[in-house]
Amino acid sequence: MGAPARKTQPGKRGWARRCAVQALYQWQLTAQSPSMIEAHFLAEEDLQKADTAYFRELVHQIPARVTEIDTALDPLLDRPLIQVDPVECAILRIGAYELMQRPDIPYRIVLNEAVELAKVFGAEQGHRFINGVLDKLARGARPVEFGALS
Repeated sequence: MGAPARKTQPGKRGWARRCAVQALYQWQLTAQSPSMIEAHFLAEEDLQKADTAYFRELVHQIPARVTEIDTALDPLLDRPLIQVDPVECAILRIGAYELMQRPDIPYRIVLNEAVELAKVFGAEQGHRFINGVLDKLARGARPVEFGALS
């Protein structure tokens, strides 16, 4: 009999992504400024486990690039982005941002992290939707990484 499966805790960047999902969800629903949301999270939430610099990057850069990100996501979706669950929309935007702006993070890690976020925060089968959309985006945004696999 094998050892029981072990759930690993997210690293500092993983915690930053978790907090960023919540912050971006708040931004989407309230239209508060990223600076106001960041200040709230730094004051009210436990960010000791998180890479706060990365959290700040996500909370500020995703809203700043939302048009570019949404334009990249739109053709990959089976419905308008406005109809995507707000939590899943936040996760898609984080994954898209990382695929498009952070080539230092391998696409497999981006996809895995997004799927894990969807399992924690999203709908029951939301992780499949997230994986499918971001996989398509990764193929276009990271052709060199996919070419290396061939």
